[in-house]
Amino acid sequence: MHVEPVPAGTRAVVLVEGTSDRVAVETLATGVGRDLAGEGVRVVAMGGATNIGHFLDLLGPNGRGLRVAGLYDDAEEGFFRRGLERAGLGRGLTRPELAALGFHACVADLEDELIRANGVDGVRRVVTEAGDLASFALFQRQPAQQGRAVEAQLRRFLGTRSGRKAAYARLLVTALDPDLAPRSLRAVLDHL
Repeated sequence: MHVEPVPAGTRAVVLVEGTSDRVAVETLATGVGRDLAGEGVRVVAMGGATNIGHFLDLLGPNGRGLRVAGLYDDAEEGFFRRGLERAGLGRGLTRPELAALGFHACVADLEDELIRANGVDGVRRVVTEAGDLASFALFQRQPAQQGRAVEAQLRRFLGTRSGRKAAYARLLVTALDPDLAPRSLRAVLDHL
């Protein structure tokens, strides 16, 4: 596992599962006028939820002693709970207790949250502006996509090509009024 170096002067880290989550948090921060680097805050993509314990060991209270927060997908909550418990930050943590520690769930995942926040028409507009409408229309005609809700098709489409999730994380967050950004994204920024 590759661990990005966290520069001296960093006071806090936001631990996220992957690159698209990092891009979304950084894009929203910029949109609300925050300079995370200037504030000593780094958003660290861990390469998956299963790495949370390792990153907490390195950067959290028993490592560099940085203030920590995070963003995780609904299905990955157990990994985050166990990692935080192992780091000594609580026992039998409930979702509200995880949130109080600065760790917020995306229901079901970041893409789902961004699709709901933008609405189907808003996401279609972003897909069109990105030049991907023809690709999305072709994707919708695939047998595996027949009968699925448009929201489910969009969510799957965002993950069909390397780099697409991160690109659309930026585009979909930028398309939103910051006050309409998903609660989980706003909350993780508000924590730091």
